[in-house]
Amino acid sequence: MATRARLSQGRCQLCSPQPLPSPSLRVPPSFVSAAPLTGMAAKRGTKTSMKNMEKELLCPVCQEMYKQPLVLPCTHNVCQACAREVLGQQGYVGHGGDPSSEPTSPASTPSTRSPRLSRRTLPKPDRLDRLLKSACQGDVELGERGLAGLFRNLTLERVVERYRQSVSVGGAILCQLCKPPPLEATKGCTECRATFCNECFKLFHPWGTQKAQHEPTLPTLSFRPKGLMCPDHKEEVTHYCKTCQRLVCQLCRVRRTHSGHKITPVLSAYQALKDKLTKSLTYILGNQDTVQTQICELEETVRHTEVSGQQAKEEVSQLVRGLGAVLEERRASLLQAIEECQQERLARLSAQIQEHRSLLDGSGLVGYAQEVLKETDQPCFVQAAKQLHNRIARATEALQMFRPAASSSFRHCQLDVGREMKLLTELNFLRVPEAPVIDTQRTFAYDQIFLCWRLPPHSPPAWHYTIEFRRTDVPAQPGPTRWQRREEVRGTSALLENPDTGSVYVLRVRGCNKAGYGEYSEDVHLHTPPAPVLHFFLDGRWGTSRERLAISKDQRAVRSVPGLPLLLAAERLLTGCHLSVDVVLGDVAVTQGRSYWACAVDPASYLVKVGVGLESKLQESFQGAPDVISPRYDPDSGHDSGAEDATVEASPPFAFLTIGMGKILLGAGASSNAGLTGRDGPAASCTVPLPPRLGICLDYERGRVSFLDAVSFRGLLECPLDCSGPVCPAFCFIGGGAVQLQEPVGTKPERKVTIGGFAKLD
Repeated sequence: MATRARLSQGRCQLCSPQPLPSPSLRVPPSFVSAAPLTGMAAKRGTKTSMKNMEKELLCPVCQEMYKQPLVLPCTHNVCQACAREVLGQQGYVGHGGDPSSEPTSPASTPSTRSPRLSRRTLPKPDRLDRLLKSACQGDVELGERGLAGLFRNLTLERVVERYRQSVSVGGAILCQLCKPPPLEATKGCTECRATFCNECFKLFHPWGTQKAQHEPTLPTLSFRPKGLMCPDHKEEVTHYCKTCQRLVCQLCRVRRTHSGHKITPVLSAYQALKDKLTKSLTYILGNQDTVQTQICELEETVRHTEVSGQQAKEEVSQLVRGLGAVLEERRASLLQAIEECQQERLARLSAQIQEHRSLLDGSGLVGYAQEVLKETDQPCFVQAAKQLHNRIARATEALQMFRPAASSSFRHCQLDVGREMKLLTELNFLRVPEAPVIDTQRTFAYDQIFLCWRLPPHSPPAWHYTIEFRRTDVPAQPGPTRWQRREEVRGTSALLENPDTGSVYVLRVRGCNKAGYGEYSEDVHLHTPPAPVLHFFLDGRWGTSRERLAISKDQRAVRSVPGLPLLLAAERLLTGCHLSVDVVLGDVAVTQGRSYWACAVDPASYLVKVGVGLESKLQESFQGAPDVISPRYDPDSGHDSGAEDATVEASPPFAFLTIGMGKILLGAGASSNAGLTGRDGPAASCTVPLPPRLGICLDYERGRVSFLDAVSFRGLLECPLDCSGPVCPAFCFIGGGAVQLQEPVGTKPERKVTIGGFAKLD
């Protein structure tokens, strides 16, 4: 009998993690057990438990209890005889050698097989395919040695035997070698591992041969080897190869096949697997209420599925009937239009036919004209012929320029249903939206979190979205991860208000429509600023040179335009003339707490300093701009008059980060920045690339200022600051440059100045 089992994949796709070595023989998983070895079931001693596990002990090929089961490479089981039969059906004759654990059993030798075994029901090809799909979803490779390379599942045999004893299955033991109908066995042979009736025992133990020396025993079905033997070396297995997941003997250990593999004694593998199995079984038995609850939930789900499926069918039928009704209504309307057009044309053609018939000889018009021509009274003739002549003239013209009064074609009434047919052909169930794509260029965290996303090009539309977010820098709580959620968000962007400072948030989005919720987008991680965001505007009333600095209308951007004054100053530089620094301040003075703000510096800027300073010292600098070139200028670095004599150096009144030509200058000199002079100390310095945005964090109580990469929040520089009075944001320009304050995410706040802890509206 030919079998339709496939021989293509070469692996058990359900449970085998790696493809097997390239063998020459493949066995389809049509005879694969419905579950791997479940030896733990043998410990369940009650008769009820033994009865309930009968389905675990049935061979998937013959649907009978296992007889001499073999363990396949995919860890499933099959009767040895069934395996041979399937191999024979596929034409693999001679590859069904016996496992080495039972080399001399007459009951399992193909050449001496009794007709008793041939009575087993052969697996039908259609069932082979069903088992192929339901078990491993692929083929099973046995290797070149075929069945001889497989271990016999002695544990499963013992479980089957205990099951038979507990439920009294099988009754009397029958002879394994006699012809049908088999007789009751009277003897057993430990050497042959088979049961015989009297005649079969004499037949397989002829007088004068070595088998005649075998001692008969009582008939039994429990003939099995004392232990598992290595199929390759016929020695007892003593170790377990974790890499190959296979039992091996001492000779296997030293062979090249297992070189470099993780090999452990079989006792260790036994204890480890037994502990895992016991732990898993204990957990299952200890959660029987949970199992029963889940069964009830599944049964309820089945009921809901049946009801929902029926409702879905009715909805689809109703919608299709609605489409049919619309089509029928449209069909009637179109047919009515065609009918009206047809009747109108027929009327015109009928009138034209009647008009032409009046021109025939002997017709009314021609006869009347002929009679009028006979009139001799001239006045009377003129009176009668005038109207007649007009009719004859029209008839003559129609005759000379003949053309049907209406077209017989109805091409203008043909329908173009290509688009509609395409739509109907593509008519399908509504799909859920695909996973949104978060726009990382427009998504950022500042005073609030602004999240922006879009759907993939060919995604079904979404009615609304759900946003989930959580902090990742908090200690993990037991149980599932908890997300905060915002439901029914319209549009493709959203604001998350009042985020915690100095935190890392992970966010994700999914869309929803009538079909349900789609997949989540990829997670995006956002760092919030390390301190509350300080909102301020650029103040054009202090230190602004209107000739060189231009502040935007919204007072959030400033550009230095050197122009003619700098050009004229360039000529005087050769004579040691002064060149001033242009300074612009923020309209907020900080007197307490921690504050953070961010700005973007134009990479093409010549020289820009971004930072903070004491308001009093900054105002003093406005009285006379310092010289950035002349060596005659000796700044006091913002210190008090007696600071130079102090044992501990006082903090400087200014803290600036120097940027020029797309680089940031870092170093010992850059820490203090020597006031507004622009001169750095003699210590060695270095440059780093300018990030898209710079962040400034002021800790007023500690008297520290930190400069950060506002995108990654990587620290660039930290320096001390004299916070003995109000501190203002400040920006200095030498040459051309531009600075843009980062816009707040939320609504623009009112302009205010913080003085002594009180907010004063400007």
